Amino acid sequence: MFQLPSPLQKIENEWTKKFDIQLYIKRDDLIHAAVSGNKWRKLKYNLTQAKYENKNTILTFGGAYSNHITATAKACELLGFNSIGIIRGEAYFPLNKSLQFAADCGMQLLYLDREHYRNKNISPLLEQIETNEAAIFIVPEGGANEYAIQGCTEIVDEINQQLMENYSTKNFDFICCASGTGTTIAGISMNLRADQKAIGFSVLKHDTLKQEILSRIPNLKDNFSMQAAHFGGYAKTTPALLQFIRDFYKTNNIILDYVYTGKMMYAFFDMLSKGFFPSKSTIVVVHTGGVMNANLFEE
Repeated sequence: MFQLPSPLQKIENEWTKKFDIQLYIKRDDLIHAAVSGNKWRKLKYNLTQAKYENKNTILTFGGAYSNHITATAKACELLGFNSIGIIRGEAYFPLNKSLQFAADCGMQLLYLDREHYRNKNISPLLEQIETNEAAIFIVPEGGANEYAIQGCTEIVDEINQQLMENYSTKNFDFICCASGTGTTIAGISMNLRADQKAIGFSVLKHDTLKQEILSRIPNLKDNFSMQAAHFGGYAKTTPALLQFIRDFYKTNNIILDYVYTGKMMYAFFDMLSKGFFPSKSTIVVVHTGGVMNANLFEE
């Protein structure tokens, strides 16, 4: 059902040779076609807890194009949960591909105007929910909670084992991932040794994400850094970014998206070109999935 552990793929090209580094990509995008990347990592222990509490319905939140909504809908279908998606904004038809996919998986879609959504006030909608309220397990938007962090810590354990078994390499020096809520980088940083460094590439146009993560998560070590990778704002692009994504696919046969992973990899190679990473470094970049149905590869 799920491909776990996800593959660890070594990347060898002119960049790795020029700067004398060992580069690997943790292919979480291959965990599942619809529940891929950090989406499954974040959902795993939420769904485990829901089952432990005898909840049969998962309620969560997202925008009209949310990967979290589609991933939750599919995971619930596969694992036998009912699902409810609270969607930001007004209902409209026909549904876009993301919402249609969620509906086809059995998710009940309900809509909140932006004011109520901002406060996550779902009381006006409860009467529309055709289930026992006591049976509902609520997963926050993006799956960002302590259960999600627990799931993301496992990325490091898998990488350590794969480096040893497949590449005869004991350790990595740096681990990188794209950051929106910061949940994935928080989980990763919790599981690092003192001599390892984590770098989050923020796709949001503000410079306070690290402080927000540290203030939100008790006892989180200050052992990670954040790099800006927003390209003008969340989900915004530039011609150079889109061309980089196409070129990366042609060279490595790996699809990146323009919201998270493409921006991360572009910024990573920019840092590499400026000498940020010492020679002989072993670096792992986590592919956390991407935008559903995003097709940048047609000429």
